Amino acid sequence: MRKVILCAFALACGTLAHAQAGLTGDVLKTLEGSYKDTPAEKALRNAMGGTSIQKLTLNQENRQAKDTHFSTEVKNTGISDQQSSGRCWLFTGTNVLRNRAMRTLGVSDFFFSQVYLFFYDQLEKSNLFLQGVIDTRREDLDSQMVRWLFQNPLSDGGTYTGVADLVTKYGLVPQDVMPETYVSNLTSEFNSYLKRKLRESGILLREKSRQGATEKQLEAMKVEQLKTIYHMLVMAYGQPPKSFTWAPRKDGKRTAEEQTYTPQEFYRKVCAGGEDLNADYVMLMNDPSRPYHQVYEIDYDRHLYDGHNWLYLNLPMDELKPMAIASLKDSCQMYFSCDVGKFLDRQTGFLDLKNYDYGDLFGTTFGMNKKQRIQTFDSGSTHAMTLMAVDLDPEGKPVKWKVENSWGSSSGAAGYLIMTDEWFDEYMFRLVVNRKYCPAETLALLKKKPVRLPAWDPMFMGEE
Repeated sequence: MRKVILCAFALACGTLAHAQAGLTGDVLKTLEGSYKDTPAEKALRNAMGGTSIQKLTLNQENRQAKDTHFSTEVKNTGISDQQSSGRCWLFTGTNVLRNRAMRTLGVSDFFFSQVYLFFYDQLEKSNLFLQGVIDTRREDLDSQMVRWLFQNPLSDGGTYTGVADLVTKYGLVPQDVMPETYVSNLTSEFNSYLKRKLRESGILLREKSRQGATEKQLEAMKVEQLKTIYHMLVMAYGQPPKSFTWAPRKDGKRTAEEQTYTPQEFYRKVCAGGEDLNADYVMLMNDPSRPYHQVYEIDYDRHLYDGHNWLYLNLPMDELKPMAIASLKDSCQMYFSCDVGKFLDRQTGFLDLKNYDYGDLFGTTFGMNKKQRIQTFDSGSTHAMTLMAVDLDPEGKPVKWKVENSWGSSSGAAGYLIMTDEWFDEYMFRLVVNRKYCPAETLALLKKKPVRLPAWDPMFMGEE
């Protein structure tokens, strides 16, 4: 049977009529003859047998002392640590808000509780998945939408839109009111059980639908299922407070009297400033694989069922950078994301296209441009951080940029990463700016009807 299948596949592909397309003996001889086994090649093979490629390709000529001065910098104190979790989007969003809160509270040491919002993120995503199963109950199990749902019941990852919706609905609490747990710092094991339970619940909803259950009955069943999910989340992350009593401290002493807040009241008091985190902010994207000056919406790319899909405006770099610079000059940090693993020197915290000589090691070149890397799934947005500084030359052009990371203070340059402007061009993808820093022509573009992209578009996975 296997031979029959293979023959059918070969006929379909035309490979029987074009045997030279396979690796014939002659082709193998040609390939083998192209390799020159010189002493230098043997030395490289020996080195690669016991050394990482990054260590071998580290460009020593680019190891000179780095310039860490920035002409425009929004000062901050304290570095957060997401540890072994995929919550960079959440740490980044709360770090941007933390900067405002510290100014309001008059303190230099303050963090929001990430696990508080993460609890509700996972609960909301669970509801999003189960309601999605109900909404698609009449589609075949092997339809692309249903398959996508069961492949992605929930994850740690996310985007700025999730931060905006969660904070708006649930508010914020200080970190010491709801501290991290072992599971929140190491989420993969627990997540595997949570996803398994969601998939089990989803398939039961589909079975009940086939047996004749109405939509109202299915939604009642969903609420019962969510009780189990809620219990699992409490066991892993603790129970979120409905109110709390708290006072800011400096050097261990209170700087004000204790007050009792709800999480929503606390958010409005310390960092809301009358802003709407959705309406007042714009997500910008640099994706040369798609037309510029177009608005895109990602189907099902939201954290809450009744929340906002991810909506962004695609712009060329020369239009995007001036808005980032204007924000920083006005002491406004930004949510920023990029393909952080490319050319990162973890020891120094510098992102520079000259950091590694990969081509020299393998005797070739790696010449795809940004558009080609996106189209071939070689690059995409993987990590969110807080953009906090830019260094401008005498003509006002950016030379390098600085971000606050969430990998702890021992990572990179004391918890920060510094990127050259050339690296920024190649591997920066997303930026969230306040509308007040956008020129009128940019705001006009936002009125266009969005192009709706499917949930499984690989470019739009959440940052982790």
